[in-house]
Amino acid sequence: MTETARRNRLADTKFGAWLARPLASFHLVVTIATLLTVLGLVMVLSASSVEAYVYGGSAYSLFIQQAMFAVIGAVLFYLALRISLRRLRQWSFPLFAISVLALLLVLIPGIGSEVQGARRWFFIGPISVQPSEIVKVTLVVWGAHLLASRRSERAALKDILVPLVPAGLLVCLLVVLEPNLSTTIALGIVLAALLWFGGLPVRLFVTIAIAGMIAAGILALSAGYRSDRMRAFFNPGDDPQGINYQARQALYSLADGGIWGRGLGQSRAKWQYLPNSHNDFIFAIIGEELGFLGCALVLGLFALFVYTGLRIASRSVDPFLRLLTATATTWITGQALINIGYVVNLLPVTGLQLPLVSAGGSSLAITLFMFGIIANAARHEPEAIAALQAGQDGRVSRLLRLPKPEVYSPAKADAARARSAAAKARAAEPRARAKADRARGALPQGRRTQSDSGRRRVPESRGTSSLRATRAWEPSYPINHARDRGRSR
Repeated sequence: MTETARRNRLADTKFGAWLARPLASFHLVVTIATLLTVLGLVMVLSASSVEAYVYGGSAYSLFIQQAMFAVIGAVLFYLALRISLRRLRQWSFPLFAISVLALLLVLIPGIGSEVQGARRWFFIGPISVQPSEIVKVTLVVWGAHLLASRRSERAALKDILVPLVPAGLLVCLLVVLEPNLSTTIALGIVLAALLWFGGLPVRLFVTIAIAGMIAAGILALSAGYRSDRMRAFFNPGDDPQGINYQARQALYSLADGGIWGRGLGQSRAKWQYLPNSHNDFIFAIIGEELGFLGCALVLGLFALFVYTGLRIASRSVDPFLRLLTATATTWITGQALINIGYVVNLLPVTGLQLPLVSAGGSSLAITLFMFGIIANAARHEPEAIAALQAGQDGRVSRLLRLPKPEVYSPAKADAARARSAAAKARAAEPRARAKADRARGALPQGRRTQSDSGRRRVPESRGTSSLRATRAWEPSYPINHARDRGRSR
């Protein structure tokens, strides 16, 4: 064996041994989030400095705003690490309902702010909040909780689709009215991922996916600026100074960077040759300043994120965490691929941002919060729980003073659901009996049947019982007693 082969084998062994550590997934998520955020801050400063100086008088104005949201996102990341899964599931539906209400309010003139013909933001002092970014996270969490509850009871197909699909379509409709087709596509990815990982039959999933693509095509051609983007994509040689200007300039920026790039801060396109260079097309600036190697770094980080997210989902024993992590990974990666795809002219321009890298305060903060939830899920892997319960916290956990993760037990979860269903049935029995008495009293005396004379309780059907037992706003995540912590079945 040559020396090079021996070193490569030793490196593979060391890396494999590191991946086998109990908290490897947690450290990977934290590292990926940190690297992408730092890279995004550096590139936003470089790409926005010229435009910020021209319009605001300071080259650092947009960067300071992005850095402020990065700090808010870091706080949200930490809070997501500390929140218990029981609380997260308990709050999932109220938070989703509040986010839908915010989508309704932002459409009202005088409440929501209109910028460039779109009504998408709330302005609270110097901070702008975009409800459509928040609803992505709330839909992921509530949808994962709902489907996990229904799957554990082997619910019928109707119980899987309702109320998730109607709620998802309502959210998409409200976002389309802003108008915001790019976020609608992201919400469609979230809904499709929930249904796929939730066990929807392939035939029905394909039908829903085809219907969704047809609806997206109709929406893409329904507005003038969206139809212009589609025409520009299918006719790249037409109108190079008009509808095809932005896409062509992005390709010129990538080509100008070459392999090594022109150097950090040396972009030519940011001198108002490439519109939205700090936002939608920041990947082109990365290619111009950092070259092919910089683009490969971004792609490598997202590829590592896909591996880590699916690794966490496959190792989790809690169905809620499996659905949550797999769906969030699909959404963030899908959004990144769409952004990179239209920058390199493989997809029509949609306006989706590059997660954690593009300028956009709400998107940055909310995506960091989602990364925090994924990191929290990584700490709930069985091996990670055993290590943390044994006192092997690691430097990061000790520094952040994170609480011990809860132990998930399928038997205890089933028992908790059974107790919850029995309590709800007992609470509903007086109301059902009073309703039956009122119905019997409304009938004429001579028309009462023998069954009406006796107060015999009719058992509920399986579908009705399943629906009552798994209300979307009443999670049944078990609470472990102190003597059961650190021990799962």
